[in-house]
Amino acid sequence: MKKTTLVVLVAAAAAIGAGAWYFGQPAAAPAGQAGAQGKGQQGQQGPTTVNVVAPQRQDVPVLLTANGTVSPISTVDLHPQTTSTIVKVHIKEGQFVKQGELMFSLDSRSEHANVEKAQAQVMRDRATLADLERQYQRSMELLAQKFIAQGAVDTLRSQVEQARAVLNADLAAAQAVKVDASYTSIRAPLTGRVGAINVYPGSLVQLSTSLTTVTQLNPINVAFTLPESALAGLLAAQQAGAVPVEVESGGKLFKGKLSFIDNAVDPMAGVIRVKAEFDNSQTQLWPGQYVGARLTVQTLKDVLVVPQNAIINNTRGTFVYTVAPDQTAAVANIKRLHTFGPYAAVSGLNGDEKVIVEGKQNLRPGGKVRIADAASPDKKKGAGEGGGAAKKKDSAA
Repeated sequence: MKKTTLVVLVAAAAAIGAGAWYFGQPAAAPAGQAGAQGKGQQGQQGPTTVNVVAPQRQDVPVLLTANGTVSPISTVDLHPQTTSTIVKVHIKEGQFVKQGELMFSLDSRSEHANVEKAQAQVMRDRATLADLERQYQRSMELLAQKFIAQGAVDTLRSQVEQARAVLNADLAAAQAVKVDASYTSIRAPLTGRVGAINVYPGSLVQLSTSLTTVTQLNPINVAFTLPESALAGLLAAQQAGAVPVEVESGGKLFKGKLSFIDNAVDPMAGVIRVKAEFDNSQTQLWPGQYVGARLTVQTLKDVLVVPQNAIINNTRGTFVYTVAPDQTAAVANIKRLHTFGPYAAVSGLNGDEKVIVEGKQNLRPGGKVRIADAASPDKKKGAGEGGGAAKKKDSAA
């Protein structure tokens, strides 16, 4: 009895499961209707909508940018060349001085006394030489009359030459004393701006004492570094002529030219040190100032420019998609010449192409495309004309 009941229950469960599966299946469509649905799905796969731009032909400067520091062409740290006392300071801190302008006066009494002593010695030597020359002339006359011997004349000649040598030595000594005396007047070695003054009248100064500094501000240099990969183009540009350099500071742009390329590349950093010279008559560039430098190494003449987001790089190379006359996507292989901002100068295009910039991620070569803005002008025109007609109708009413 138990066995019979179990068999009945199993059979009932199987019947219920089969019924549920049957009613859960979708109804079969007729053959003609199924074919129509397949054709409709294929019709939904239309052309890819894209945005295009036309390549622009223009001159493109090849720029190198770097951060630089303003540096003076020359700066001099003034030291006295003798031990003495400051008598007067003729300048003020921050003053502009011209080359040769008197800056400091030192106590010069001892030096002036030495100059006068040397001059007196020179005068004495000249008198001695003049006396010996007169004696020599008389001896020559007496020798002609055979009143003296030749030996006496030769002795006087030697004395004249000796006196002349002594005079020349004393003249040189007098000149040296004058040079020593000139050290008591310290003058500007160049035209520039005076720094902090470290001494005052009455200060005792020695050879190691720093009086002040004078820094040349016009013209002025900007020093910066460039990667060694730019060295070849930099040298070629310098050989072709003056290389323009621009720096920006405080929202102002200053124009100068390349003045120096170092004779060696820094092997540790892989950079080359360069300098540019700028006119600074308005003293708007200051030593130690941090500026951004921009250097034009060459100008690409009449090249085609496209947006960088239109360029594709993959294993096949570098290319862009263009719209062919039959409204399909065509591959145009290009070469990137130079990039600047969101644009790139390229070669390989004719200039009359329609370069695809948006929608290219869904494209394949030969795929159908539709330009997104192709119908927009006509639609806008039609809408404008319809609106105008409506306005006229309302006015008439």
